[in-house]
Amino acid sequence: MTTPVYLDHAATTPVRDEVLAAMTPYFGAQFGNPSSVHRWGREARVALDEARERLAGCLGAHPDEVCFTSGGTEADNLAVLGVFRARRSEGRPAVVTTPIEHKAVLAAAHQAAHEGGEERLAAVLPDGTVSREAFARVIDARVAVASVMWVNNETGVMQDIPALGAMAREAGAVFHTDAVQAFGKVAIDLAALPIDLLSLSGHKLGAPKGVGALYIRRQTPLAPLFHGGSQDRGRRPGTENVAFAVGLATAAELTRAEHAQEAARLAALRDRLEGALRAQVPDAVIHGAAAPRAPHIVNVSIPGTSSEALLMALDLRGIAASAGSACQSGSVSASHVLAAMGVPTPLALGALRLSLGALSTEAGVDRAAEVLATLARKARGLPASGMAAGDAPAACAFVPAGGG
Repeated sequence: MTTPVYLDHAATTPVRDEVLAAMTPYFGAQFGNPSSVHRWGREARVALDEARERLAGCLGAHPDEVCFTSGGTEADNLAVLGVFRARRSEGRPAVVTTPIEHKAVLAAAHQAAHEGGEERLAAVLPDGTVSREAFARVIDARVAVASVMWVNNETGVMQDIPALGAMAREAGAVFHTDAVQAFGKVAIDLAALPIDLLSLSGHKLGAPKGVGALYIRRQTPLAPLFHGGSQDRGRRPGTENVAFAVGLATAAELTRAEHAQEAARLAALRDRLEGALRAQVPDAVIHGAAAPRAPHIVNVSIPGTSSEALLMALDLRGIAASAGSACQSGSVSASHVLAAMGVPTPLALGALRLSLGALSTEAGVDRAAEVLATLARKARGLPASGMAAGDAPAACAFVPAGGG
């Protein structure tokens, strides 16, 4: 039986054995509520405080600047809406972001506008990087918070966060970055960066789904999303999830320790994958290839194919990937990220995201490239031996065939 190939690490990653082992005691004998004063509660409080301190150490932050959340979406919402609601009375009702953000940030900006605020988008260049000129035009004294994703979750394109953060701060805006795809792929030292808020998600780095964190620099104005008890200094009321906090801290330490070696390994695999795709499908388009990119994401379009059909065919052959388009109510719409980059809709509708991680190997990426090239040739009615760069596609989609 052919070994399955998992190329969807940007969607989620397997929980690491070390993380599960670290969490297990808090599902058993050490089950206490960290707000309780008895022995069980004190044990839980120590574990929670240590987890906060360990995660802060991975970020170059102070422990009191770490707020555990249910994941990246909550962290993004708390950052954007929390600052907006805290600062709108100061005459700063505007939220600045970009059209290539995760929907959690874009939806939070929409909500701010719904509450009487102002949503501003800084345009991006065709390579997927934020235009400095466009960013400068939307940053002024009315902006409460600016939010820019560090590594794009669809293309892997990296933004110049130090430069954009400095621009936001110069205008008096709080600066937030969604670092869900950046942690473990780029070096992060918040003590040396102009970042006020930073979002993380545990299941992107070997921790379980359902846990994340928001770094909140001291003195950053922030209104809570939830209301209730006094946990986490009132920033996030509710009984803390001790086991998951411990798991996130463990995953973060392991990821940080392996960062340099793993980033180099993934970059080599990415280059191998892209090289194989370009060799076998010369007109394949790698989106964002001209920009600085994180090492783990390849976003590729093959003209004349449908991502939906390719994904089904890949899955039948044991290869997991994802699309740069979403299927909603029976219709396929182009990725908002690729649309903002100016990618033509027919090309965007054929985009695939192949994302690398712990389960990725040379054999796996070689097989994925070979299978994808074969499927693309079938879709376009081309001979199995290959194609020339000038050959035109014969069809826009296909019904995937069974077998290998």
